[in-house]
Amino acid sequence: MKSVRLIAKAMVLPFAISATSALAVDKSAVLDTYANIAAAKYQDSLIAAQSLQASVNALLVDPSAEALQAAKEAWLKSRIPYQQTEVYRFGNAIVDDWEGKVNAWPLDEGLIDYVDTSYGGPSDENEYAALNVVASPKFTLSGSEIDASSITPTLLAETLHEADGVESNVATGYHAVEFLLWGQDLNGHGNGAGARPWTDFAAGNACTNDNCDRRGEYLKAATDLLVSDLEWMAAQWTEGGAGRADLMADQDAGLSAILTGMGSLSYGEQAGERMRLGLMLNDPEEEHDCFSDNTHNSHYFDGLGVQNVYLGSYVRIDGTVVSGPSLADMVAAEDASLDAEMRGKLSATMMALGLIKTTAEAGFSYDQMLERGNAAGETLVMGGVNGLVDQTRSIERIVAALDLDEIEFEGSDSLDDPEAVFQ
Repeated sequence: MKSVRLIAKAMVLPFAISATSALAVDKSAVLDTYANIAAAKYQDSLIAAQSLQASVNALLVDPSAEALQAAKEAWLKSRIPYQQTEVYRFGNAIVDDWEGKVNAWPLDEGLIDYVDTSYGGPSDENEYAALNVVASPKFTLSGSEIDASSITPTLLAETLHEADGVESNVATGYHAVEFLLWGQDLNGHGNGAGARPWTDFAAGNACTNDNCDRRGEYLKAATDLLVSDLEWMAAQWTEGGAGRADLMADQDAGLSAILTGMGSLSYGEQAGERMRLGLMLNDPEEEHDCFSDNTHNSHYFDGLGVQNVYLGSYVRIDGTVVSGPSLADMVAAEDASLDAEMRGKLSATMMALGLIKTTAEAGFSYDQMLERGNAAGETLVMGGVNGLVDQTRSIERIVAALDLDEIEFEGSDSLDDPEAVFQ
Protein backbone atom coordinates (compact mmCIF):
# COMPACT_ATOMS: atom_id res chain seq x y z
CA MET A 1 0.00 0.00 0.00
CA LYS A 2 1.44 3.34 -0.98
CA SER A 3 1.78 5.92 1.76
CA VAL A 4 -0.68 8.78 1.73
CA ARG A 5 -0.11 12.28 2.98
CA LEU A 6 -3.24 13.74 4.58
CA ILE A 7 -4.00 17.23 3.35
CA ALA A 8 -6.11 19.74 5.28
CA LYS A 9 -7.30 23.20 4.31
CA ALA A 10 -8.88 25.84 6.48
CA MET A 11 -12.64 25.44 6.01
CA VAL A 12 -14.74 28.62 5.94
CA LEU A 13 -17.89 27.94 7.94
CA PRO A 14 -21.03 30.09 8.32
CA PHE A 15 -21.08 30.88 12.04
CA ALA A 16 -23.88 33.08 13.27
CA ILE A 17 -23.04 34.85 16.53
CA SER A 18 -26.10 36.44 18.12
CA ALA A 19 -26.25 39.23 20.68
CA THR A 20 -29.32 37.67 22.32
CA SER A 21 -27.50 35.08 24.42
CA ALA A 22 -28.23 36.90 27.68
CA LEU A 23 -31.93 37.25 26.88
CA ALA A 24 -34.75 34.76 26.81
CA VAL A 25 -35.17 33.55 23.24
CA ASP A 26 -38.66 33.16 21.84
CA LYS A 27 -39.34 29.56 20.85
CA SER A 28 -41.53 30.50 17.93
CA ALA A 29 -38.76 32.72 16.53
CA VAL A 30 -36.30 29.81 16.68
CA LEU A 31 -38.78 27.54 14.92
CA ASP A 32 -39.40 30.21 12.31
CA THR A 33 -35.68 30.44 11.56
CA TYR A 34 -35.51 26.65 11.26
CA ALA A 35 -38.45 26.65 8.82
CA ASN A 36 -37.01 29.57 6.83
CA ILE A 37 -33.73 27.71 6.43
CA ALA A 38 -35.62 24.58 5.36
CA ALA A 39 -37.48 26.60 2.73
CA ALA A 40 -34.19 28.04 1.43
CA LYS A 41 -32.42 24.67 1.37
CA TYR A 42 -35.20 22.90 -0.50
CA GLN A 43 -35.56 25.81 -2.90
CA ASP A 44 -31.81 25.68 -3.57
CA SER A 45 -32.07 21.92 -4.07
CA LEU A 46 -34.86 22.51 -6.60
CA ILE A 47 -32.89 25.19 -8.45
CA ALA A 48 -29.85 22.90 -8.66
CA ALA A 49 -32.01 19.99 -9.83
CA GLN A 50 -33.52 22.16 -12.54
CA SER A 51 -30.00 22.95 -13.75
CA LEU A 52 -29.32 19.21 -13.78
CA GLN A 53 -32.53 18.70 -15.76
CA ALA A 54 -31.41 21.23 -18.36
CA SER A 55 -28.02 19.51 -18.68
CA VAL A 56 -29.65 16.09 -19.05
CA ASN A 57 -31.98 17.41 -21.74
CA ALA A 58 -29.00 18.88 -23.60
CA LEU A 59 -27.17 15.55 -23.37
CA LEU A 60 -30.12 13.66 -24.82
CA VAL A 61 -30.68 16.14 -27.66
CA ASP A 62 -27.02 16.13 -28.72
CA PRO A 63 -24.97 13.41 -26.98
CA SER A 64 -21.25 14.02 -26.61
CA ALA A 65 -18.47 13.54 -24.09
CA GLU A 66 -18.74 17.23 -23.21
CA ALA A 67 -22.51 17.05 -22.68
CA LEU A 68 -22.19 14.00 -20.44
CA GLN A 69 -19.50 15.75 -18.38
CA ALA A 70 -21.71 18.82 -18.02
CA ALA A 71 -24.57 16.66 -16.73
CA LYS A 72 -22.23 14.98 -14.24
CA GLU A 73 -21.01 18.35 -12.96
CA ALA A 74 -24.61 19.53 -12.59
CA TRP A 75 -25.42 16.40 -10.56
CA LEU A 76 -22.44 17.01 -8.27
CA LYS A 77 -23.53 20.61 -7.70
CA SER A 78 -27.07 19.48 -6.96
CA ARG A 79 -25.86 17.40 -4.03
CA ILE A 80 -24.45 20.39 -2.14
CA PRO A 81 -27.75 21.97 -1.05
CA TYR A 82 -29.66 18.70 -0.87
CA GLN A 83 -27.29 17.01 1.58
CA GLN A 84 -27.69 19.98 3.90
CA THR A 85 -31.43 19.22 4.08
CA GLU A 86 -30.92 15.77 5.58
CA VAL A 87 -30.92 17.20 9.09
CA TYR A 88 -34.67 17.75 8.54
CA ARG A 89 -35.22 14.00 8.47
CA PHE A 90 -36.14 11.91 11.52
CA GLY A 91 -37.83 14.75 13.40
CA ASN A 92 -40.21 15.81 10.60
CA ALA A 93 -42.55 13.06 9.43
CA ILE A 94 -43.32 14.89 6.20
CA VAL A 95 -39.63 14.66 5.23
CA ASP A 96 -39.12 11.08 6.41
CA ASP A 97 -42.17 9.84 4.49
CA TRP A 98 -40.87 11.51 1.31
CA GLU A 99 -37.09 11.16 1.50
CA GLY A 100 -36.94 7.61 0.15
CA LYS A 101 -38.15 8.86 -3.23
CA VAL A 102 -35.14 11.11 -3.72
CA ASN A 103 -32.16 9.77 -1.78
CA ALA A 104 -32.65 6.04 -1.15
CA TRP A 105 -29.48 3.93 -1.20
CA PRO A 106 -27.84 1.50 -1.66
CA LEU A 107 -29.49 0.35 -4.86
CA ASP A 108 -29.36 -2.80 -6.95
CA GLU A 109 -28.36 -1.06 -10.17
CA GLY A 110 -29.06 -4.16 -12.25
CA LEU A 111 -32.74 -3.35 -11.83
CA ILE A 112 -32.19 -0.30 -14.04
CA ASP A 113 -29.58 -1.07 -16.72
CA TYR A 114 -26.80 -3.38 -17.80
CA VAL A 115 -24.13 -4.32 -15.27
CA ASP A 116 -20.80 -6.12 -15.31
CA THR A 117 -20.93 -9.92 -15.23
CA SER A 118 -19.30 -9.86 -11.79
CA TYR A 119 -22.48 -8.24 -10.46
CA GLY A 120 -24.39 -11.52 -10.53
CA GLY A 121 -28.11 -12.03 -11.00
CA PRO A 122 -31.32 -12.46 -9.03
CA SER A 123 -30.92 -13.46 -5.40
CA ASP A 124 -33.08 -14.77 -2.59
CA GLU A 125 -33.16 -11.23 -1.22
CA ASN A 126 -34.08 -9.59 -4.53
CA GLU A 127 -35.58 -11.45 -7.46
CA TYR A 128 -35.34 -8.29 -9.58
CA ALA A 129 -31.74 -7.31 -8.85
CA ALA A 130 -30.83 -7.82 -12.51
CA LEU A 131 -34.16 -7.03 -14.20
CA ASN A 132 -32.61 -4.38 -16.51
CA VAL A 133 -35.65 -2.26 -17.27
CA VAL A 134 -33.73 -0.35 -19.94
CA ALA A 135 -33.46 -3.56 -21.97
CA SER A 136 -36.94 -4.86 -21.11
CA PRO A 137 -40.00 -3.18 -22.66
CA LYS A 138 -42.13 -5.92 -21.06
CA PHE A 139 -41.50 -7.94 -17.91
CA THR A 140 -43.28 -9.72 -15.09
CA LEU A 141 -43.23 -8.09 -11.67
CA SER A 142 -44.85 -9.63 -8.60
CA GLY A 143 -46.95 -11.83 -10.85
CA SER A 144 -48.19 -9.00 -13.09
CA GLU A 145 -47.24 -8.30 -16.70
CA ILE A 146 -45.77 -4.79 -16.95
CA ASP A 147 -45.80 -2.73 -20.13
CA ALA A 148 -42.61 -0.66 -19.98
CA SER A 149 -42.53 0.22 -23.66
CA SER A 150 -42.47 3.84 -22.53
CA ILE A 151 -40.32 4.69 -19.51
CA THR A 152 -42.18 7.41 -17.65
CA PRO A 153 -42.00 9.05 -14.22
CA THR A 154 -45.21 7.20 -13.31
CA LEU A 155 -43.68 3.83 -14.20
CA LEU A 156 -40.62 4.58 -12.07
CA ALA A 157 -42.47 5.99 -9.06
CA GLU A 158 -45.54 3.75 -8.92
CA THR A 159 -44.34 0.43 -10.33
CA LEU A 160 -40.58 0.07 -10.05
CA HIS A 161 -39.47 1.98 -6.95
CA GLU A 162 -39.07 -0.51 -4.10
CA ALA A 163 -40.67 -3.13 -6.34
CA ASP A 164 -41.91 -6.25 -4.56
CA GLY A 165 -41.31 -4.46 -1.25
CA VAL A 166 -37.51 -4.66 -1.61
CA GLU A 167 -35.81 -1.46 -0.41
CA SER A 168 -32.77 -1.92 -2.66
CA ASN A 169 -35.00 -1.74 -5.74
CA VAL A 170 -34.29 1.97 -5.98
CA ALA A 171 -35.68 3.21 -9.27
CA THR A 172 -35.88 6.95 -8.58
CA GLY A 173 -33.95 9.82 -7.06
CA TYR A 174 -30.41 11.15 -7.06
CA HIS A 175 -28.71 7.76 -7.04
CA ALA A 176 -30.69 6.33 -9.96
CA VAL A 177 -29.66 9.42 -11.95
CA GLU A 178 -26.10 9.07 -10.67
CA PHE A 179 -25.88 5.47 -11.91
CA LEU A 180 -27.23 6.40 -15.33
CA LEU A 181 -24.65 9.19 -15.67
CA TRP A 182 -21.59 7.36 -14.34
CA GLY A 183 -22.37 3.66 -14.64
CA GLN A 184 -20.90 1.18 -12.21
CA ASP A 185 -17.69 1.97 -10.37
CA LEU A 186 -15.68 -1.19 -11.05
CA ASN A 187 -12.47 0.07 -9.44
CA GLY A 188 -13.03 -1.66 -6.10
CA HIS A 189 -10.68 0.01 -3.63
CA GLY A 190 -8.76 1.65 -6.46
CA ASN A 191 -9.07 5.32 -7.30
CA GLY A 192 -11.67 6.24 -9.91
CA ALA A 193 -15.42 6.55 -10.42
CA GLY A 194 -17.77 4.93 -12.92
CA ALA A 195 -16.85 5.38 -16.55
CA ARG A 196 -20.03 5.16 -18.61
CA PRO A 197 -19.25 6.25 -22.19
CA TRP A 198 -21.26 9.10 -23.70
CA THR A 199 -22.08 6.75 -26.56
CA ASP A 200 -24.46 4.91 -24.21
CA PHE A 201 -26.81 7.78 -25.11
CA ALA A 202 -25.89 8.02 -28.80
CA ALA A 203 -28.22 7.33 -31.72
CA GLY A 204 -27.97 4.73 -34.46
CA ASN A 205 -24.75 2.85 -35.07
CA ALA A 206 -22.86 5.06 -32.59
CA CYS A 207 -24.86 3.56 -29.71
CA THR A 208 -22.92 1.35 -27.30
CA ASN A 209 -24.35 -1.30 -24.96
CA ASP A 210 -27.70 -1.22 -26.79
CA ASN A 211 -31.00 0.48 -25.90
CA CYS A 212 -29.55 4.00 -25.94
CA ASP A 213 -32.96 5.53 -26.63
CA ARG A 214 -34.54 3.76 -23.65
CA ARG A 215 -31.56 4.59 -21.44
CA GLY A 216 -32.13 8.24 -22.30
CA GLU A 217 -35.85 7.85 -21.57
CA TYR A 218 -35.05 6.46 -18.15
CA LEU A 219 -32.56 9.22 -17.38
CA LYS A 220 -35.05 11.91 -18.42
CA ALA A 221 -37.93 10.33 -16.48
CA ALA A 222 -35.83 9.98 -13.31
CA THR A 223 -34.54 13.55 -13.56
CA ASP A 224 -37.97 15.01 -14.24
CA LEU A 225 -39.36 13.07 -11.29
CA LEU A 226 -36.60 14.35 -9.03
CA VAL A 227 -37.48 17.92 -9.98
CA SER A 228 -41.18 17.41 -9.33
CA ASP A 229 -40.51 15.74 -5.97
CA LEU A 230 -38.33 18.68 -4.91
CA GLU A 231 -40.95 21.16 -6.11
CA TRP A 232 -43.43 19.49 -3.76
CA MET A 233 -41.10 19.52 -0.75
CA ALA A 234 -40.00 23.11 -1.31
CA ALA A 235 -43.66 24.13 -1.16
CA GLN A 236 -44.15 22.39 2.20
CA TRP A 237 -41.85 24.89 3.98
CA THR A 238 -43.24 28.12 2.58
CA GLU A 239 -45.84 30.14 4.51
CA GLY A 240 -48.90 27.92 4.77
CA GLY A 241 -46.98 24.77 3.85
CA ALA A 242 -47.66 21.55 5.74
CA GLY A 243 -44.08 21.11 6.96
CA ARG A 244 -43.99 24.57 8.50
CA ALA A 245 -47.49 24.22 9.96
CA ASP A 246 -46.69 20.87 11.59
CA LEU A 247 -43.52 22.31 13.10
CA MET A 248 -45.21 25.38 14.54
CA ALA A 249 -48.25 23.55 15.94
CA ASP A 250 -46.49 22.67 19.22
CA GLN A 251 -43.39 24.64 20.19
CA ASP A 252 -41.78 22.03 22.43
CA ALA A 253 -42.50 19.29 19.89
CA GLY A 254 -40.97 21.54 17.24
CA LEU A 255 -37.77 21.98 19.28
CA SER A 256 -37.68 18.22 19.80
CA ALA A 257 -37.98 17.78 16.02
CA ILE A 258 -34.92 19.98 15.50
CA LEU A 259 -32.85 18.04 18.02
CA THR A 260 -34.12 14.65 16.80
CA GLY A 261 -32.92 15.47 13.31
CA MET A 262 -29.55 16.71 14.56
CA GLY A 263 -28.94 13.71 16.82
CA SER A 264 -30.26 10.97 14.57
CA LEU A 265 -28.40 12.18 11.50
CA SER A 266 -25.19 12.67 13.49
CA TYR A 267 -25.28 9.33 15.27
CA GLY A 268 -27.11 6.40 13.71
CA GLU A 269 -27.36 7.59 10.13
CA GLN A 270 -24.07 9.31 9.34
CA ALA A 271 -21.60 8.09 11.96
CA GLY A 272 -23.11 4.60 11.92
CA GLU A 273 -24.75 3.49 8.68
CA ARG A 274 -22.84 5.76 6.30
CA MET A 275 -19.36 5.73 7.80
CA ARG A 276 -18.59 3.18 10.52
CA LEU A 277 -20.47 0.34 8.79
CA GLY A 278 -18.57 0.74 5.52
CA LEU A 279 -15.29 0.78 7.39
CA MET A 280 -16.18 -2.38 9.33
CA LEU A 281 -17.19 -4.20 6.13
CA ASN A 282 -14.31 -2.68 4.12
CA ASP A 283 -16.83 -2.43 1.31
CA PRO A 284 -16.60 0.32 -1.34
CA GLU A 285 -20.24 -0.42 -2.21
CA GLU A 286 -21.11 1.13 1.17
CA GLU A 287 -20.19 4.55 -0.19
CA HIS A 288 -23.17 6.91 -0.18
CA ASP A 289 -22.36 8.29 -3.66
CA CYS A 290 -20.64 5.15 -4.88
CA PHE A 291 -20.92 5.61 -8.67
CA SER A 292 -19.51 9.15 -8.76
CA ASP A 293 -16.97 8.85 -5.91
CA ASN A 294 -18.58 11.91 -4.33
CA THR A 295 -19.07 10.41 -0.86
CA HIS A 296 -16.56 12.73 0.79
CA ASN A 297 -18.70 15.70 -0.22
CA SER A 298 -21.94 14.08 0.87
CA HIS A 299 -20.50 13.43 4.33
CA TYR A 300 -19.19 16.97 4.58
CA PHE A 301 -22.44 18.66 3.61
CA ASP A 302 -24.49 16.38 5.86
CA GLY A 303 -22.33 17.58 8.75
CA LEU A 304 -22.65 21.18 7.63
CA GLY A 305 -26.43 20.82 7.63
CA VAL A 306 -26.38 19.91 11.32
CA GLN A 307 -24.14 22.85 12.10
CA ASN A 308 -26.12 25.46 10.20
CA VAL A 309 -29.40 24.35 11.81
CA TYR A 310 -27.91 24.72 15.29
CA LEU A 311 -26.41 28.12 14.51
CA GLY A 312 -29.49 29.35 12.64
CA SER A 313 -27.56 30.46 9.56
CA TYR A 314 -27.45 29.02 6.03
CA VAL A 315 -25.48 30.29 3.04
CA ARG A 316 -27.58 29.89 -0.10
CA ILE A 317 -26.15 28.85 -3.46
CA ASP A 318 -26.35 32.48 -4.63
CA GLY A 319 -24.25 33.58 -1.65
CA THR A 320 -27.06 35.22 0.34
CA VAL A 321 -27.53 34.24 3.98
CA VAL A 322 -30.71 33.10 5.70
CA SER A 323 -30.40 33.54 9.47
CA GLY A 324 -32.30 34.42 12.62
CA PRO A 325 -32.82 33.51 16.28
CA SER A 326 -31.32 30.07 16.72
CA LEU A 327 -31.20 27.01 18.87
CA ALA A 328 -27.69 28.15 19.79
CA ASP A 329 -29.15 31.40 21.16
CA MET A 330 -31.66 29.44 23.21
CA VAL A 331 -29.03 27.11 24.63
CA ALA A 332 -26.70 30.02 25.43
CA ALA A 333 -29.49 31.70 27.38
CA GLU A 334 -29.88 28.55 29.49
CA ASP A 335 -26.25 27.46 29.76
CA ALA A 336 -23.53 29.43 28.00
CA SER A 337 -20.92 26.75 28.64
CA LEU A 338 -23.09 24.10 26.97
CA ASP A 339 -23.53 26.32 23.93
CA ALA A 340 -19.75 26.81 23.76
CA GLU A 341 -19.30 23.05 24.07
CA MET A 342 -21.77 22.36 21.25
CA ARG A 343 -20.19 24.94 18.97
CA GLY A 344 -16.74 23.51 19.66
CA LYS A 345 -17.83 19.97 18.90
CA LEU A 346 -19.58 20.98 15.69
CA SER A 347 -16.44 22.78 14.62
CA ALA A 348 -14.28 19.75 15.45
CA THR A 349 -16.58 17.49 13.44
CA MET A 350 -16.46 19.82 10.46
CA MET A 351 -12.66 19.86 10.61
CA ALA A 352 -12.63 16.05 10.61
CA LEU A 353 -15.11 15.83 7.73
CA GLY A 354 -13.22 18.59 5.96
CA LEU A 355 -10.02 16.57 6.24
CA ILE A 356 -11.76 13.61 4.56
CA LYS A 357 -13.02 15.96 1.85
CA THR A 358 -9.75 17.70 1.04
CA THR A 359 -7.74 14.48 1.18
CA ALA A 360 -10.15 12.79 -1.24
CA GLU A 361 -9.94 15.80 -3.55
CA ALA A 362 -6.15 15.44 -3.49
CA GLY A 363 -6.43 11.90 -4.89
CA PHE A 364 -6.96 9.55 -1.94
CA SER A 365 -10.59 8.62 -2.62
CA TYR A 366 -13.12 7.55 -0.03
CA ASP A 367 -13.32 3.96 -1.29
CA GLN A 368 -9.55 3.72 -0.86
CA MET A 369 -10.00 4.86 2.74
CA LEU A 370 -12.33 1.88 3.33
CA GLU A 371 -9.76 -0.74 2.29
CA ARG A 372 -8.85 -3.28 4.96
CA GLY A 373 -5.48 -2.51 6.53
CA ASN A 374 -5.36 1.06 5.27
CA ALA A 375 -4.42 2.77 8.51
CA ALA A 376 -4.47 6.29 7.04
CA GLY A 377 -7.96 5.74 5.66
CA GLU A 378 -9.27 4.30 8.89
CA THR A 379 -7.89 7.26 10.83
CA LEU A 380 -9.63 9.70 8.51
CA VAL A 381 -13.01 7.97 8.56
CA MET A 382 -12.93 7.34 12.30
CA GLY A 383 -12.06 10.99 12.88
CA GLY A 384 -15.41 11.87 11.33
CA VAL A 385 -17.24 9.08 13.16
CA ASN A 386 -15.83 10.08 16.53
CA GLY A 387 -16.64 13.74 15.99
CA LEU A 388 -20.24 12.93 15.07
CA VAL A 389 -20.68 10.60 18.05
CA ASP A 390 -19.13 13.17 20.38
CA GLN A 391 -21.40 15.98 19.21
CA THR A 392 -24.41 13.71 19.72
CA ARG A 393 -23.56 13.50 23.43
CA SER A 394 -23.79 17.28 23.62
CA ILE A 395 -27.09 17.22 21.74
CA GLU A 396 -28.39 14.86 24.44
CA ARG A 397 -27.31 17.37 27.08
CA ILE A 398 -29.13 20.14 25.21
CA VAL A 399 -32.37 18.12 25.29
CA ALA A 400 -32.06 17.92 29.08
CA ALA A 401 -31.05 21.59 29.47
CA LEU A 402 -34.12 22.74 27.54
CA ASP A 403 -36.33 20.47 29.67
CA LEU A 404 -37.72 18.62 26.67
CA ASP A 405 -39.11 15.12 26.70
CA GLU A 406 -36.44 12.45 26.29
CA ILE A 407 -35.58 11.81 22.65
CA GLU A 408 -34.48 8.46 21.24
CA PHE A 409 -32.05 9.04 18.39
CA GLU A 410 -31.61 6.65 15.48
CA GLY A 411 -29.04 3.98 16.25
CA SER A 412 -26.80 1.66 14.23
CA ASP A 413 -25.50 -1.82 14.97
CA SER A 414 -22.10 -0.62 13.82
CA LEU A 415 -21.99 1.63 16.88
CA ASP A 416 -24.35 -0.06 19.34
CA ASP A 417 -23.79 -3.78 18.69
CA PRO A 418 -20.79 -4.27 16.36
CA GLU A 419 -20.87 -8.07 16.58
CA ALA A 420 -24.36 -8.07 15.07
CA VAL A 421 -22.96 -6.58 11.84
CA PHE A 422 -21.25 -9.88 11.01
CA GLN A 423 -24.05 -12.21 12.08
